[in-house]
Amino acid sequence: MKCKFCAFAATRKQEHAYTLAREELVADVLGQREVTGFTEIHMVNGENPHVDFGFYRDTTAALHAALPDVHLKLYTASEIHHMTTLSGLTHEEVLRELKEAGLGSLPGGGAEVFADRVRRLVAPGKESPEIWFHVHDTAHRLGIPTHCTMLYGHVETYEERVDHILRLRDQQDRSGGFLAFIPLAFHPENTVFERRGWRHTTGADDLKMLAFSRLMLDNVPNIKAYWIMMGMPLAAIALHFGANDVQGTVVREQIFHAAGARTETEQKVDELVRFVREAGRVPVQRDTLYEEIRRWE
Repeated sequence: MKCKFCAFAATRKQEHAYTLAREELVADVLGQREVTGFTEIHMVNGENPHVDFGFYRDTTAALHAALPDVHLKLYTASEIHHMTTLSGLTHEEVLRELKEAGLGSLPGGGAEVFADRVRRLVAPGKESPEIWFHVHDTAHRLGIPTHCTMLYGHVETYEERVDHILRLRDQQDRSGGFLAFIPLAFHPENTVFERRGWRHTTGADDLKMLAFSRLMLDNVPNIKAYWIMMGMPLAAIALHFGANDVQGTVVREQIFHAAGARTETEQKVDELVRFVREAGRVPVQRDTLYEEIRRWE
């Protein structure tokens, strides 16, 4: 898509571009599982025009076969829509095939900011918000839970942020399938916006965004303070500003770090427990569906 805010995208001719065969990916995650014992794979990709839908479906099936007890949170709404372009199938048909192959839920990426003015400026080639909502609505009707996001802190106004949240709230009233909302602060490094003078959002703006989200999205059960984006100290403070989740341990994150994130790429469980306790909250380890695994009283 080559969105203007993205430092991660690569064309086939660029040196850092790559496409992993499913055998390589499965070997990689099996090796990592031996080290960390993770419970979820959260995977998003570029919209590769050089593969077919079978590439995505078979990758999902191979991961599920190798790790049947690991939840597969795979592919944004943009990628699902890309798969319909590759295959000629509908959103529902693509999602049904992926679910049968082992898909557990969808991440919330690709939402950016829904306002048409903003999308024309930062992601002119991206599909419309209506397509994003149709994919998520379809997933919810098929019993596939999803997440929702907003990428803020670039060219949008406060009014456009409010409009974005209201649209998510209306969708949740209709279908009820959003597990969590994750506000994502824009990181400008290695993008055209850095050259134009954009800077990272302030911690105060991040906390206001979280608090506003919690007040407005009364029908979404979880609000996430994404520590990869804001760092653990601020994420711990965010637990007093409406957030009830700081994300998991995370092992390997590339998209925010390509855009200049200076946070670590992994947190150990005992470190997460320490930060949450020091914030005056009760640490609870949960799975992707927010079922409790372990509680530290």
